[in-house]
Amino acid sequence: MVSATVGRTAVLGAVALSLLAVPAQAATAQTHAPAPAAPDITGLDAVLGTVVAQGAPGALARIDDDGATYRVTRGVADRDTLRGIDTEDRFRIGSVTKSFSAVVLLQLADEHRLDLDAPVNRYLPGLLPDDRITVRHVLSHRSGLHDYSEDMFADSVSGFEAVRNKVFTYQQLIALSLKKPRTNAPGAAYSYSNTNFVVAGLLIEKLTGHSVRTEYENRIFKPLALRDTFYVHPGTGIPGRYAHGYLTPDAPGAELVDATVQTVSWAQSAGAIISSAEDLNTFYSALLGGKLLSAARLAEMERFTQVTSTTSYGLGLRRRDLSCGISVYGHTGAVQGYYTYAFATKDGKRAVTAVANTSNNERVLNAMAGVLESAFCGKGGEAE
Repeated sequence: MVSATVGRTAVLGAVALSLLAVPAQAATAQTHAPAPAAPDITGLDAVLGTVVAQGAPGALARIDDDGATYRVTRGVADRDTLRGIDTEDRFRIGSVTKSFSAVVLLQLADEHRLDLDAPVNRYLPGLLPDDRITVRHVLSHRSGLHDYSEDMFADSVSGFEAVRNKVFTYQQLIALSLKKPRTNAPGAAYSYSNTNFVVAGLLIEKLTGHSVRTEYENRIFKPLALRDTFYVHPGTGIPGRYAHGYLTPDAPGAELVDATVQTVSWAQSAGAIISSAEDLNTFYSALLGGKLLSAARLAEMERFTQVTSTTSYGLGLRRRDLSCGISVYGHTGAVQGYYTYAFATKDGKRAVTAVANTSNNERVLNAMAGVLESAFCGKGGEAE
C-alpha cells in the first residue's frame, strides 16, 4: 500500500553489515550539491516489491519531507497471522543503534567529560591491549579491534540459537574480540567491528555512572519524544505493535526462522535498540539539524573516512553518495530478522527509513539500496 500525507490531507492510491575495509582516507566534503528531487513514490513501491520478491516477508518505508509524509508497504508483518506490515510497526534497528551511542559520547565531549583523542584506557584502565587506541578510533571503526560477531555467527541459525537468550557483559564480548589478532594498527584503516561500539557502551556507563538505557532515554528518547523507541536489554520482547523478524538460514530453501524474541545481548550498545520509521526519521532530522549536538561536535561526527567509491564513515554515522549527486547521512542496520536503512539530507529536512523483516539475505539487502535513490533522487535515480 502507498499513502502520502501533506498536512492533514491524505491521498491513497496504487501506485544490512560490514563494509569493505580500505586504508583510511579523508572523504571530501560535498560542495554545491543539488537539491533533492521530489520523491519517486512509484519507484519506492517497486523497490519494496523487489525486496519482498527476493525473500523478505514484508517491507516498509516512510519518508518525512519538511511537512509531507509518504508511506509505502509491501507484504506481511507476521507469517502466521498474515497481518500486513505497517509503517507504524516497531522493529529491531540493529547497527543504527551506533548513531545513538555516538551521540551520547559526543554530548559528553560537549560537556568536557570526554576527549575524543584520548586513549580509551584513560577512562577504562587496562581494558584494551594498546594505549594508542583512542575514543575517536573506536567511534570511526579505525581501532583495529576484531569483530567478535564474525565468529559468533559463522553459521547463521545455530550461532543465533546459541545466543538468542544469553546475557553477556561488555567485558565478555570484548574478551571474545581480544582472542583474535587485531585487523590493523590504531588509526591505520577502517575495519567495521561491533567491538568498537561495545567499548562505546562501556565508556558511556563509566563516564556517567548510569546504564546506557538511562542515557539513551534522558539524552535522546525523551527530549525528542520518541514514543516507539526502547532499549529493553536484557528483555527479549518488543513492546506494543511490531513486525516479526525472520532470519534466513544459510542453506538454500530452508524455512525462515522467527528471530523476533531475543536478548540481542551479543550487540547491546552496538545494535539492540528498538524503534519505528517515524522515530528514526525524527532522530536523524534532529541530529543533522543541530538539535542534539553543538556545531563543533556535529562537525566531528561528520569527519568522514572514505570506505568505497560511494560510502564513507564518520563517528557512528555513514554517508552515502547517490547517483544524482546528493549525499545522505545516517546508518544501516542488520540484526537477526531485520534490515534497516535510515538516512537524511545534510540539513535533516528529508529523511527516510526503510525496513525489511528478514536478514542474512544478500539479495534483499542489495535491493534495499534502491530506497535511497527513489527517496532522494526522484524519477531516474538508479540503485547501484
